[in-house]
Amino acid sequence: MEVKHLNSPDEVRKFENGKIELVKMGGGTIGRAKFEPGWRWSKHVKPIAKTDSCEAPHFQYHVSGVLHIVMNDGTAKDVGPGEISLVPPGHDAWVVGNEPVVVVDFQGLTDYAKQSSKK
Repeated sequence: MEVKHLNSPDEVRKFENGKIELVKMGGGTIGRAKFEPGWRWSKHVKPIAKTDSCEAPHFQYHVSGVLHIVMNDGTAKDVGPGEISLVPPGHDAWVVGNEPVVVVDFQGLTDYAKQSSKK
């Protein structure tokens, strides 16, 4: 049995207007992301990832705030508190309104906001 708390993460990655807190257990990584009002993936994480869009697949529970997600094909959705989203690679996202977005992600944060090997 393993028990960990997201308030004592194994790793924290900070970037402008946001951060992720990672807990590693059972061979996987679970993360809590917090995005402040004004945060947008293409503005604040794209320069780190060096990819045209977010290539991380996300399976996440939305704790607070509203996140607007736009897929590369133009499909868009606002996702809010209490909702669960499954977002494949190839998207942009940003905070809607003045409330920070907090999500718990069970899949896509292992390499999130890390330098990509893609040039």
